[in-house]
Amino acid sequence: MAAKAGERMVPLAVLLKREVTSEKMERPELLHGQANQSKKGEDFTLLKTECQRVPGDGLTTFAVFGLFDGHNGPAAAIYTKENLLNNVLSAIPSDLSRDEWLAALPRALVAGFVKTDKDFQERAQTSGTTVTFVIVDGWVITVASVGDSRCILESAEGSLYCLSADHRLDVNEEEVERVTASGGEVGKLNVAGGAEIGPLRCWPGGLCLSRSIGDMDVGEFIVPIPHVKQVKLSNAGGRLIISSDGVWDALSFESAFNCSRGMAADAAASQIVKEAVQYKGLRDDTTCIVVDIVPPEKVSLPVPPPRKPGMGVFKSDVP
Repeated sequence: MAAKAGERMVPLAVLLKREVTSEKMERPELLHGQANQSKKGEDFTLLKTECQRVPGDGLTTFAVFGLFDGHNGPAAAIYTKENLLNNVLSAIPSDLSRDEWLAALPRALVAGFVKTDKDFQERAQTSGTTVTFVIVDGWVITVASVGDSRCILESAEGSLYCLSADHRLDVNEEEVERVTASGGEVGKLNVAGGAEIGPLRCWPGGLCLSRSIGDMDVGEFIVPIPHVKQVKLSNAGGRLIISSDGVWDALSFESAFNCSRGMAADAAASQIVKEAVQYKGLRDDTTCIVVDIVPPEKVSLPVPPPRKPGMGVFKSDVP
């Protein structure tokens, strides 16, 4: 249809360029840091900030942050660090738009975890690992987790959100019910005289987690299917703390954020690890990744207002 008198036609290429430029300007900056104090040498991390949905297209960039807390040796954690991302991306169809890619991501994460577990178990090694795997694409955060490493978000508005699950049998009644309904046995370790000590464990095997990658010696009741949560931040941004149980066994979520308030991401990660070790001693590998998701016009996150007690709930979750 012809343009009306006085109107100027805008070429489609110009409109598309404006849209692409707008998308680029609206994407947040990611500032990250990590720290670790090692006891067993079984914690490993993955930080990749320049992944691309479309190879060679800088506007399709996303970031990946992974924490792998191994047990019974480091083999499962190392293997998962090296293979999980490729297994996840291989499960996403090609030629998807960004919205379609994000919609396909939760199911691809499940498929990637299951394939990584299957491939590792074929190596006949008894090592296992927790996994907290975080993908940040623009303002959208997708987290998949097995085990007891945790990813916690503090929004710029001051609310805290758990983006991972805790699969320790001691604290997760739903997982106890799942294991026992599948035929597994859950109980504490029996010692001489019939006394029970320590945390709840799954038998056979005696693992105190209900989900992990690896652990071929503990039977079919320990599964690699992750808890997945996908949320969209407001464009005010927020801070993620991704830590192994060496941190969370010593610090509450609130304490971790409070002790590092106002610090840059790398200094915050170091402070959180320092606080955890000071409180409980170096009893376990203690690892922390801090990611600040910052509006592009800011160089750091503002200090959030006083927060209400309790955890926040996102409306846009993936069960």
